[in-house]
Amino acid sequence: MVRALKFPHQPVAAHLIPTRRCNLSCTYCNEFDASSPPVPIRDLIHRIDRLAALGTGIVTLSGGEPLLHPHLADIVSAIRTRGMIATIITNGYLLTPEQIARLNRAGLDHLQISIDNVTPDEVSKKSLKVLDRVLQSLGQRAEFDVTINVVVGSAVRRPSDALVIARRAAALGFSTTVGIIHDHHGQLMPLGHEEQGVLDAIVALGASVFDFANYNRFQKNLSQGRSNSWECRAGSRYLYVCEDGLVHWCSQQRGYPGIPLDEYGPDHLEREYDSRKPCAPFCTVGCVHRVAQLDELKDDPLQALTEWFAPPAGARKKMPIAVRTLSWMFVTSPHRDFFRTAAQRVFGVR
Repeated sequence: MVRALKFPHQPVAAHLIPTRRCNLSCTYCNEFDASSPPVPIRDLIHRIDRLAALGTGIVTLSGGEPLLHPHLADIVSAIRTRGMIATIITNGYLLTPEQIARLNRAGLDHLQISIDNVTPDEVSKKSLKVLDRVLQSLGQRAEFDVTINVVVGSAVRRPSDALVIARRAAALGFSTTVGIIHDHHGQLMPLGHEEQGVLDAIVALGASVFDFANYNRFQKNLSQGRSNSWECRAGSRYLYVCEDGLVHWCSQQRGYPGIPLDEYGPDHLEREYDSRKPCAPFCTVGCVHRVAQLDELKDDPLQALTEWFAPPAGARKKMPIAVRTLSWMFVTSPHRDFFRTAAQRVFGVR
């Protein structure tokens, strides 16, 4: 975070695809196939070196299903030895105790499992009934942080399933994130009344400061069918590197700009930082939202902190303690001018 605030055109995060193949076929997903071979490890190591040279802070391995790659632990180790944070997004089906142990030894920082429903259906097999034993094994063995991501939206048959899954994750000591299902362009599919209630209930279970700010700024508007006004920094602060080694804005906008990572340099990062993304107003890609928040903090810390931590009406008791504290410091405290001035000095703003 400090490096991101200091260097405005370095990538904060990158998604790296080790294989496009997946062992599942969720009907709403457009990020997989059933036949692609794994990317050779020598190519992935080269791409990791390129990302490190660009100053990338976090590398997330996703897919397809990254656990299908036979050398996944070695890939994680390569990311860590180059000083970057290593994370994985997986459906969890292939997480055996032996695989967890290998990822522990490799130094994995964080793993996210996406669970869509309580019992499998024709839309998704990523189900709590199937994965609960895996979650228990993670709770007993994982030395890395684990997050369970749940989704709400029209593709989910029972909206209440997301809340059941989130409560199970909390009982096991895992954090939870919640996303709104998007169409095949990463665009908004508005929520109904029941789905909105489920979203609010999951957020109220407790979240990190950044997740709370993300909900207020992006998901709250999107869930009500409203657009967001923000600057998407994809292609600069966030890079999506596909299995062919090309850089794209994100998983839902593959082909833009579609430049080989080997050719990607400071000029591309600076250009894409300022490029207008027509998909931004109704974008639901949370990782790009979170990266943008760092630049909001860098560009105008006072405004960013005020917007992030202004307590919504009637929701004060549901806010995480860190958010309540920061809200008091920067918004409601009689000493808020002192805290605001201190924050401006810390971030080098006068």
